[in-house]
Amino acid sequence: MISLTIDGIKVEVPENTSVLEAARAANIKIPTLCYLKGINAIGACRMCLVDMIEGGRGLQAACVLPAANGMVISTKSKAVQEARRINLELILSNHDKRCLSCVRNQNCELQKLCEELGVEDVPYEGKSFDRPLDTGSASVVRDPNKCILCRRCVAVCNNVQKIGAVGATERGFRTIIEPVFGKSLKDVPCVNCGQCITACPVGALTEKSEIQNVWDAINDPKKHVVVQTAPAVRFGLGEEFGIPVGTSVTGKMATALKRIGFDKVFDVDFSADLTIMEEGTELLGRIKNGGKLPMITSCSPGWIKYCEHFFPDFLDNLSTCKSPHQMGGAVIKSYYAQKAGIDPKDIYVVSIMPCTAKKFEKERDEMAVNGLRDVDAVLTTRELARMIKQANIDFKNLPDSDFDRVLGESTGAAVIFGATGGVMEAALRTVADLLTGQDLKDIDYECVRGIDGVKEATVNIAGMDIKVAVASGTGNAKKLLEAVRSGEKEYHFIEVMGCPGGCVTGGGQPIVSAQDKLNINPYVLRAKATYAEDAGKPKRKSHENEEVKLLYKEFLGEPNSHKAHELLHTHYHARPKYQ
Repeated sequence: MISLTIDGIKVEVPENTSVLEAARAANIKIPTLCYLKGINAIGACRMCLVDMIEGGRGLQAACVLPAANGMVISTKSKAVQEARRINLELILSNHDKRCLSCVRNQNCELQKLCEELGVEDVPYEGKSFDRPLDTGSASVVRDPNKCILCRRCVAVCNNVQKIGAVGATERGFRTIIEPVFGKSLKDVPCVNCGQCITACPVGALTEKSEIQNVWDAINDPKKHVVVQTAPAVRFGLGEEFGIPVGTSVTGKMATALKRIGFDKVFDVDFSADLTIMEEGTELLGRIKNGGKLPMITSCSPGWIKYCEHFFPDFLDNLSTCKSPHQMGGAVIKSYYAQKAGIDPKDIYVVSIMPCTAKKFEKERDEMAVNGLRDVDAVLTTRELARMIKQANIDFKNLPDSDFDRVLGESTGAAVIFGATGGVMEAALRTVADLLTGQDLKDIDYECVRGIDGVKEATVNIAGMDIKVAVASGTGNAKKLLEAVRSGEKEYHFIEVMGCPGGCVTGGGQPIVSAQDKLNINPYVLRAKATYAEDAGKPKRKSHENEEVKLLYKEFLGEPNSHKAHELLHTHYHARPKYQ
């Protein structure tokens, strides 16, 4: 242990602890901007400056300053306060300061620092380049005029996701964070995961909004507008209204969607159960018939695009199942349209997703049946929150309501789709019952739960050892697939989610500030709520969903039938690695 003094308080911390972490351990707050716990510690913004009282070293960046025995640190000396203020004013000098119309207004770390440090005016007149917005991507909009060069997006893309779609180009005052050669995000191997958005402290990176398109559809009397919400959304939406992180708001969300004006409010959890029926049957077929193994899940469009760019030799391993919301859209425009007597051309399907990559996914050529797109618009959890606010709905005080029927029933297996390992566990619950012919009661597969980036297990079902693995985040997927490619590892079934932690921490979820992440782990809290809702469900296996059973009886026939393949299955293709 190391002993040091910070603001007159004796602090003991383990070796290799930074002064920033030591101060946090003593409940002493040091402001940060470029720092992101576990991802980015480069001391670039100089907001975390502290004063080394002894040793004559003066001002140092706390995030990269190792704590040492006998250190005496001041976090609030006159020199520290003046330096922080000047640094903040210099950052603001060439920043696009149209804060009131910025999507991050009131949830901007730069704005919050101005409030905390009392910066009310900018005495320096910096030069603005007035650079064009990058709007080419279907998922992410990049505004270089709001960028503060913190490099948090670069760190998460390079070090966590192992993609490197953006980096620093030019030098000095002309430095800009952008794709190589100034290209658009659409022209490089960006997988649209949106982790850069949740890492960005300001409004330099945002999702491409489709809010106005959805309002236009709702207000069009010729359109029958159907909304469906992903499992993870209900465990994040409340945060946008001051409700604690990790609170389930399923009932309030359903009520809000009805009050916004959607004609039908369905649940993607229904489609998650449907996905398990298709995917579980596909897995058993591959195991029994000598099909391509390991089979890898296809629910995450960020992962799919990553595979197309970087691991095209694994494309045949991907499940042919569409992702749940795409399945839902296809079923809405066929089965539901038939039952409701509505022309599919008049149905407008909106998916509420924790994911920015779903915006790209819905535009894929493969995601259409008979010339009709499965899904017409994708809104992130954040965009839904904005719509609720635009509609002047008092979300916190809404009563609970349920989803509309026909496509609204779900089981606990569907709910856990939002957490890493959830798809795997849901599949195992159904596969185990199908293989044994029994209604098994021990269905909590703890071996595939948790925050580890890569998890592996061998599950014995009906005398058969099924080897499984789970990876979350494309960086961890890379590690896992390289082990499979080399022959070091062998599995029957692999789950991959494009975002670290899975959908509950997807690129479209509410943004938690870097300061708050020093105290809480959003994944842990949101996942805890996920498993709690699963445990409280009367049915916890996908094949127990009565509405799914009815869909097969009345329309699809059986899992993996010809009709099911027409509507619910797809294919993927290799993409250039460096286009």
